[in-house]
Amino acid sequence: VSRLGDIVYLDILGLHIVVLNSAQAATELLEKRSAKFSDRALPRALEHPDLYDWPNAVSMLPYNDIWRFHRRVLNGSLNIKAVAKFHGNQEYQARLLVQRLLDLTDSSNPFEGVKEELFYTMAISMFEMAYGYQLLGKNDPFLREAEQAFHNGFRAAMFANFFVNIFPALMYVPEWFPGAGWKRTLRKWRAEKVQAMSGPYEWVKARLADGTAQPSVISTVLQDENMYSSLSSEIRDTTLEQLGMIFYAGGTDTSATALVNFFAAMALYPDIQEKAQQELDAVLGSGVMPTIADRDRLPYINNIVLELLRWRPVLPTAIPHVCYEDDVYRSYNLIKGDIIFGNVWAMSRDENIYPNPEEFNPDRFLDPNVPPVPGFGWGRRKCPGSHYGESSVFIVLSSVLSMYKISKKKDTNGREIEPEIKDAPNSLTLPTDEKL
Repeated sequence: VSRLGDIVYLDILGLHIVVLNSAQAATELLEKRSAKFSDRALPRALEHPDLYDWPNAVSMLPYNDIWRFHRRVLNGSLNIKAVAKFHGNQEYQARLLVQRLLDLTDSSNPFEGVKEELFYTMAISMFEMAYGYQLLGKNDPFLREAEQAFHNGFRAAMFANFFVNIFPALMYVPEWFPGAGWKRTLRKWRAEKVQAMSGPYEWVKARLADGTAQPSVISTVLQDENMYSSLSSEIRDTTLEQLGMIFYAGGTDTSATALVNFFAAMALYPDIQEKAQQELDAVLGSGVMPTIADRDRLPYINNIVLELLRWRPVLPTAIPHVCYEDDVYRSYNLIKGDIIFGNVWAMSRDENIYPNPEEFNPDRFLDPNVPPVPGFGWGRRKCPGSHYGESSVFIVLSSVLSMYKISKKKDTNGREIEPEIKDAPNSLTLPTDEKL
């Protein structure tokens, strides 16, 4: 960033990309001028009806009436007061996780098991919140279908994965043409996506019909016609299917990835782990499980959450915005259609704000002038689930710390093996290959 500056312009095969490397630039454009920078870029592979056909994926929706409907429901369900009704279930799931982790203590590869349990725990909470549905295990068909659909959609949305995202004319290449197998792949994914979204949604409708539906966001919307009256009958069901899926897509991988990073950090920094456990013991008592209501009494744990989101931002480049109309910023001409990336990773490495940025140091947030990294986005596109996500991360990591010690692996001679932190090759900052 110091070499390139905090605003970088790229022209990649006709794609006009602006990268914002500082929190100041991102705030000025994406927050204070959000009316001009709240649109989204839809890759052709993702949005075209003959390909993956997901133009209404909520996080990728253009700034339109359907987006406003989703935003209204999400804000109503996930604001700071509304999420309080989910705290009991978050605490319950954290306790179940702590119990399941016992089975991994003698595993030859416990870290892989920990990752699986963290993703499963977050998925349980999301399905219950969205649909009132209790997963039947890690191989529940609804869960497996949702995982596959989300990951395939993620792959379709990445510009470099499919050349049609860069060269739209490839849409007209016949499917039988050599090298056009990507069309069959995307259409297969599309069919799987349709099943993943319709399955749990139809399940909720059936439970409402027979009077056995559990409280959930989807059941609440379906029972209140005023909430969906703005939707035409032609798009109502597909829009509500999308709404249900966004809870899984937005709340599972992101929170679970942050928690995987937490385990890596605790193995690397045992002194920080010990200090956190001392705070838990001093405030709550030894072996007492925390609740979300204890957050205000556990400042060091809260700083660990903040540092976790800074040290390894879950979405390093965030989801790109698109310029909605021409604008000028610092003598730069920004043209309608320009793709704007908020480079959260670069912001988290700003040494003027976060000295020694590669070090995991929760104490940096003792200074009230040190801001959190804007990992939840900006302006009208800011993640509406930030309150829920932070409380999920807090209750899981504090529950784990209250019961376990996370340490490095040892070799056959009893010597500790230094962990190898390698981020996975995707757009989530998910560590791999730690020797924990």
